[in-house]
Amino acid sequence: MQIESLKVFCDLAEAESFTKAAQINEVTQSAVSQTISALERQFNSLLIERSKKNFRLTAEGEVLYQYSKQILQIYDSLDSKLQEIKDIISGNIRVATIYSIGLHVLPSYLKRFLKKYPTVNVHVEYRRPNQVYEDVISNVVDLGLVAYPMRDAKLEIVPIKKDPLVLICHPNHALAKNKAIKLRALNGQKLVSFERDIPTRKALDKLFRTHGISVEHAMEFDNIETVKRAVEIDSGVAIVPQETIKQEVASQTLAAVKLDDGDQSRPLAIIHKRSKVLSPAIKQFISVLKEQE
Repeated sequence: MQIESLKVFCDLAEAESFTKAAQINEVTQSAVSQTISALERQFNSLLIERSKKNFRLTAEGEVLYQYSKQILQIYDSLDSKLQEIKDIISGNIRVATIYSIGLHVLPSYLKRFLKKYPTVNVHVEYRRPNQVYEDVISNVVDLGLVAYPMRDAKLEIVPIKKDPLVLICHPNHALAKNKAIKLRALNGQKLVSFERDIPTRKALDKLFRTHGISVEHAMEFDNIETVKRAVEIDSGVAIVPQETIKQEVASQTLAAVKLDDGDQSRPLAIIHKRSKVLSPAIKQFISVLKEQE
């Protein structure tokens, strides 16, 4: 029996999916099935109740899962400690990020990190917010980058920074001439919005309710880039993170107006599984992301 076999089994137990377990370990579904069958032969026990409708570990499978997790955590801690002793910063880091952070916040940090640690391979995937959480919890990735982090008993949240929110509009829009506006100026405005399940949209809806503001959601999108394109053709105004519109403001395709109602900003954070043993490379990556630019 190898450590890799126990890892495949634990990933399968947590993901409850042969497809996802195969993805995590970069093997085929057939290889995952063969690994489980080999473990069942070794322990002379049925580990998984095979059913098309439900995935469930047997009593023996639950015991193997609990002890395997302990073995894997000890092994990962050992590997991490040996790397620290040797002062080695290398390996792979898998990151899932929402689009706005991945496209507009992460690049400068990533460049700084890779310049400092060129032997580390960072693989970045762009995902919807709910998928970032799913990927972190099921071990598809090591770290997630999110806005408005949601608390979960399984997750550790590491705050990074606060990204100011601004109003954007077409340069010829009536609000574009203002340097700053109160939120009440948005009452009755056509708003190009994020979709309802996006955390920034939820935060803005709550903000509008608090201030008694009613807006018309003219369009709804799931990513920042499409929101900006809609505002550029004057389909409405939008509230977006300041970090995401620097290029458009510089080229004058969008006008940015400060929100003059207290500290209107979105919190950004790293999330990782609470039980995860962080390698020296992951620890250094987190350290770089926490640095103020």
